[in-house]
Amino acid sequence: MKLIDLSVSIEDGLPVDPPTQIPRIEYRRHGTRPSIETFLAVFPGLKEEDLLDGCGWTTEFLHLQTHAGTHMDAPYHYHPTMNHGEPAWTIDQVPLEYCIGDGVMVDFSDKPDGYCCTSKDFKEYFQKVGYTLKAGDIVLLHTAAPSKWGSSEYLKTGCGVGREGTLWLASQGVKLVGTDAWSWDPPLCYEAARFKETGDASVAWEGHKAGAECVYMQMEKLTNLDRLPPYGFRFIGFPVKVKEASAGWVRAVAVLDE
Repeated sequence: MKLIDLSVSIEDGLPVDPPTQIPRIEYRRHGTRPSIETFLAVFPGLKEEDLLDGCGWTTEFLHLQTHAGTHMDAPYHYHPTMNHGEPAWTIDQVPLEYCIGDGVMVDFSDKPDGYCCTSKDFKEYFQKVGYTLKAGDIVLLHTAAPSKWGSSEYLKTGCGVGREGTLWLASQGVKLVGTDAWSWDPPLCYEAARFKETGDASVAWEGHKAGAECVYMQMEKLTNLDRLPPYGFRFIGFPVKVKEASAGWVRAVAVLDE
């Protein structure tokens, strides 16, 4: 058995999100005053000179949103209802059985930045690799975005999936999808440009908003998808339970038979 880590690390100040969403991490290392003082407070009478090598414990305080790092969007993120009027699930309501299954890696890394993938693109790809999509498959979209990981360029790199493509996947019984780009939709700057050009409000966040018409969850900011075969592996990725939240952080893993 071989495990491939598909999650990125959450890093302090990494500019792969809009400025107001960039994670901040305060590291309280062993020898710092906050570490030592909180340690001593737990053991009345203990003195600093009694500490092994003068060290307390190390802890971290994080200021981050639920969509930082590799995460899973719940249907509630897209719209208050899903599947034509049902109350949309928050992340703590997502059924765990949807978070494990046969993985399918779709390599669209050759698609241009801003491209909106359709059912035709998916059908042609599956025909090329000789695979028939089935209910319960977890579809992972490999884009060009990881080439810009670590910089603000990541936000506008890679392709995405719109309403038609998302609904087609859902119609095949796919409940969980993922991408190594910042968003399941094409980069938002391209969608904004399309709206400005056409005046068509339906292009705004169209992939996500498809969740009002179906049941699906998505993961964003995956990594290492280029190390996966098109199919023949298992995917496991459970979201952290944040009560009534729109998303939760995921440690995503691919399991391959060696």
